[in-house]
Amino acid sequence: MHFPLKEPVLIFGFAVLIFLLFPILMGKLRIPAIIGPIIAGIIVGPNGLEILERDSTIQLLGTVGLLFIMFIAGLELDLDGFKKYRNRSILFGMLSFLIPLVLGVLIGLWLHLSMLSAILFGSIFSTHTLLGYPAISRLGVAKNQAVTTAVGGTLLTDSLALLFLAVITGASEGHLTVGFFVYLIVATALFAVVVLFLTPYLTKWFFKRSNNEGTTEFNFVLAILFVAGAISLFVGLEPIIGAFLAGLALNRYIYDHGPLMNRIRFTANALFIPFFLLSVGMLMDLGVLISSPKTLLTIALITIVAIGSKLLASWGTSKVYGYSKTERNVIFGLSTTHAAATLAITLVGYEFGLFDQQIINAVIIVILVTCILGPYLCEKYGRKLAVAQDKESLDDTLPERILITITNSDTIESLLDLGFVLKKAKKTEEPIYPLTVIQKDLKQADHEVAQAERMLGHALTYASGADVPVRLLTRVDHNIGWGIERAATEERITTIIVGWDGSVKESQKVFGRVIDNFLEHTYQRSLITTIKHPLNMMERVILILPNNIVHKPGFEDSITIIKGIVSQLNATIQGLVIRDDLEAYRKASEQVHPNVEVEFQSIDCWNSVYKNGLNDIKSTDLVILLSARKGTVAWHPELETLPKKLASMNLKNFIVFYPTEMKETDIRGSRGTEIPKELLLKSDYES
Repeated sequence: MHFPLKEPVLIFGFAVLIFLLFPILMGKLRIPAIIGPIIAGIIVGPNGLEILERDSTIQLLGTVGLLFIMFIAGLELDLDGFKKYRNRSILFGMLSFLIPLVLGVLIGLWLHLSMLSAILFGSIFSTHTLLGYPAISRLGVAKNQAVTTAVGGTLLTDSLALLFLAVITGASEGHLTVGFFVYLIVATALFAVVVLFLTPYLTKWFFKRSNNEGTTEFNFVLAILFVAGAISLFVGLEPIIGAFLAGLALNRYIYDHGPLMNRIRFTANALFIPFFLLSVGMLMDLGVLISSPKTLLTIALITIVAIGSKLLASWGTSKVYGYSKTERNVIFGLSTTHAAATLAITLVGYEFGLFDQQIINAVIIVILVTCILGPYLCEKYGRKLAVAQDKESLDDTLPERILITITNSDTIESLLDLGFVLKKAKKTEEPIYPLTVIQKDLKQADHEVAQAERMLGHALTYASGADVPVRLLTRVDHNIGWGIERAATEERITTIIVGWDGSVKESQKVFGRVIDNFLEHTYQRSLITTIKHPLNMMERVILILPNNIVHKPGFEDSITIIKGIVSQLNATIQGLVIRDDLEAYRKASEQVHPNVEVEFQSIDCWNSVYKNGLNDIKSTDLVILLSARKGTVAWHPELETLPKKLASMNLKNFIVFYPTEMKETDIRGSRGTEIPKELLLKSDYES
């Protein structure tokens, strides 16, 4: 085998292997997946191991990925948020554009770039990508005014940067005349009018006649994207400008979490955007980077200016509108990340000969640093913002429906007993939904379906004896977790009860692959149970309350259910509060019914929970851990190991209770790539 690879099949196969393995590696390192293909390009490219060269195949697929990046950037912009907070967004957008532009131009001139190159260099750092926005969305602070200000300002920074790109690329070809400016203004205005006003009419007409045919609608969107890119070439603009305008034109017609948007993101992120990121990484030359201390100092200075200029813009906006220090840091975290537009403008500048190898190296280093820093700051200060602000209210319009997954005939009665108690606690007239999921091919599942029906028949008989209506469910799926998720969605379930045998394996994350999988992909309140003794024997409930759990939107709802369980069991309840304000928990408990007194006790650390709080557990005690899903305001690394520790303590009766979450995480800004849900250091959770 000869290197670099020449055979298209080998090139494509090797690249796809990179796209598979490097994001997994980035996830293990808790680094955004978008960095993976860039690092891979540095390693395997012509300036690294020389396994791949930046040939026409890589460039073609990378160009398509570049257009997809700018198209999705236009699709994801929050136009309504921009209108609602227009003045704030304009101020932040102008500061976030002008401060990096001015400082970037000065640095460019210091590096002996031409004036045109220096201006384009400054405009690179004027843009930002909302890579940390999914973390903000998970924490429930997306509606905070500081957040909407930063999101709205993105429209202005990206639009101005692309306008500068159009002027500078034209001027670099010697067209800097009055006639050029007149032509550019007229051509750009006409092009923008055609794309932004004609495309919506055409889209509405087409979608009305497409009969919701997924493939046809997707091909229509692709046609809009690439026709807009092609037309922009004819009027003397870069195709990325056409792609961005096409995204803006379709912004209102492609629902963010709809199937069409999912197809667009899947196509872009599975193949084309990784090829673009790989091609960008191939441009970096580590030899030039480490050639001299001066080069390293220059790159360090550029990185500091890129980050510091966004900090200044965040500080200025916060001063004008009176945002808190935490809100200022959230704005900084959202706006400091450089990725999509930065990469696009850099690549165009390189192809036009405006940037040399040193600039390419510096920009890639800035991207790598800020893609780690931005999401980290969003997670860290977003948690503090979530604690400080009022909680969002949960959707209470859904019918209260309880799903009980049944996998073992020995646990049917204990799970149903818990379901009966929960049903009464929620005062719902809805039936209980016992579910069995058969992990088998649909055409070969007849025997297993018959066995499942017999097991469900036992559940029906037991529920009938308690005079509780049930609706039996059976699902056939290759993945049991997906089967549970699908049933919960189809039946509009609000509570999921799952039994856990307490088995502890080194390879499992928390409970095991199946339970971990469905917890990862559902938002409904979920109770993972190990109950060896009848519920009516319970005399005391010990409730473990992690730090910040009181700030979760589903906290009051969870306390209502737990107090309802305690009331029915005629038991007492003791609350162990980990490093938090006891008064906040007492106040929240007093505001919900039933009127059951909770004896709250302060615990200084997690080790004290095991040594003091759980040291005299009896067979008539029920331990309930009010837990949190990863990435939310109350999550702590200890919550991943606590169920295993409870199981290893040989507790006979315990429930891990996950409150209801907000329905969907907004992945705007991440370009659909995986953003780790655990970005913070362990010390950050203790502060």
